[in-house]
Formats: sequence, C-alpha cells, structure tokens
Amino acid sequence: MRFSQTPSRGQRDRRVAAVICFSLRTALVTVFSVWAVGCTGIAEVNVDVPPITEGDWYRPMVDTTWQWQLQPNADGGINTTYDVEVYDIDLFEASDSVITELHGSGRKVICYFSAGSYEDFRDDAGEFQPADLGHTLEGFSDERWLDIRSSNVERIMLDRLDLAVRRECDGVEPDNLDGFTNDTGFDLTATDQRAFNRFLANEAHKRNLAVALKNDLDQIPELVDYFDFSVNEQCHEFDECDALQPFIDAGKPVFNAEYADSFVGDANARAEMCADALGRSFRTLVLPLDLDDSFHFSCEP
Repeated sequence: MRFSQTPSRGQRDRRVAAVICFSLRTALVTVFSVWAVGCTGIAEVNVDVPPITEGDWYRPMVDTTWQWQLQPNADGGINTTYDVEVYDIDLFEASDSVITELHGSGRKVICYFSAGSYEDFRDDAGEFQPADLGHTLEGFSDERWLDIRSSNVERIMLDRLDLAVRRECDGVEPDNLDGFTNDTGFDLTATDQRAFNRFLANEAHKRNLAVALKNDLDQIPELVDYFDFSVNEQCHEFDECDALQPFIDAGKPVFNAEYADSFVGDANARAEMCADALGRSFRTLVLPLDLDDSFHFSCEP
C-alpha cells in the first residue's frame, strides 16, 4: 500500500498495527485471539483487475428459466416441481438430497449467500471480527453490513465459494453487493464496491462457478463483463429496468423478482408488468418477500 507523505490518522493507525503485528509474531505471543483481532486489516485488491472470461463453468442464456426459493415452504422443504432450468437456493440451508435431486433432473443449482452482510445464524458467523461489522440492515435485525475492505471478510467469502464447490453448486448468488449506496457504518466508496465485486466474480470463476451480480444497478456498465447473469429485485416496481439492459446486450440473462402487492393481487397489473418484462427478455417471477414458495407467478408464456 502506498502512503502519502503526510499519512492520515487511519494510515498511521494501520502502520502502528503492522508494527504491533510484527512484534507479536516475533515474540511468539500465544494468545491467538488477541493476535487475530490486532492483525485483521484492509485487503489490497486491484480494482482494475481484468475479468476472467475463459473457462467451462455454466453460463445461462438470456432465455434460461429459473425458480428462487431460499426458505422452506409449508412442507418444510424446497419445491422441486417447477419446470425450469435453474434453481436458486440457499448455500447453507439446502439439503444435499435437494441438490442431488435437482441435478438428477437436469437442473442447474445456484447457491445463495450474503457477501456484503453478516447474518448471526450462519455456521461461520463466529469467524467475523467485531471490526468487520457495521450497522444493522434496515428491516433485517439479524443482519449487519460488512466492511468489504477487510481481509478477514474476503477470506470468509473465499471459504464460502469453496463450500459452494464442495456442495457441487453450479454457480453462486452473492447478495448485498451494493453496500456503498447504503448506511453501512463504514466509509465505503464506489471504488471499494467495484473492487470487491470484481474480486468475488473472478474468484468464483477460478473455482469454475457461474456468478450473479445481485442488484448494484449503478455499477452494471463496469461489472457486466465480470458476471454471468443478473439477479434483480423490483426493477419494475421502481422503474429501474433500463439499467439492466447491458446484461441482455451481452447475451446474459436477467433473473428478476417482483414483490409488490399490485403484481400479486391484481392480474391485470401483473399481466402489464409481465408484457414489459418479456419485451425486455427478462425472466421475471412474482414471489413472496420471504422467498418461501407460499405463492408463485411466472411471466413465462
């Protein structure tokens, strides 16, 4: 990392932390937890790294159909009966038998995890350091924003990608990739976000995994070459669908979900929205916000 001639307070703190970490190592301090907290730092990620585009990972097409269910349905499981090509399910919670069943019926499996937020109920929640955790996500009391510049956060996300490989996922959907536009508790910049998102995409491709860009509409022109498809929420409700056109232009699908009551309860409003979605070549579903398959409407003809 390059420092200016007059370092900022944060830069001075990091220099001091580096000296402390070196001293602790050389002194062979055995209290690992103290060492780990002191040495957690800012990752050095190259924002200008080129996309990894060569490989034989799964690449969905613009007309690929999908289903999205992250929580169990009323029967306590995943509804595997939809006639679609791709299922997007939870990396941690989906059972091995569901993944095996989906693959056995010729479906591709995308595995969801949150890359930009801490969830206190995940198996690896204890690996995050206090300094990694920011403000609570609005509407999600058990989630907190992550400092995506943290080398510890990046390590955990690499472990999650490795878990996706072990679970034989065909791709991943990392969520909360737009923290820089939210009140995270950290001074995250657009450059920080772009660097982190590119890092995730390239690391997924190194593992032969397809990877979705979740929302982050503002950075699509700068990220579309790195990602294989888009997972978008509510672009019709908020009149944001034009921003997703670069994915379609690149021959990559837009998997869109809508939650508005008008699209759920008003068949005419839903039909009008679906006509617009099909005109854009989007693969649009109207789903419950909990993504528990309590109802399901598809815009597929």
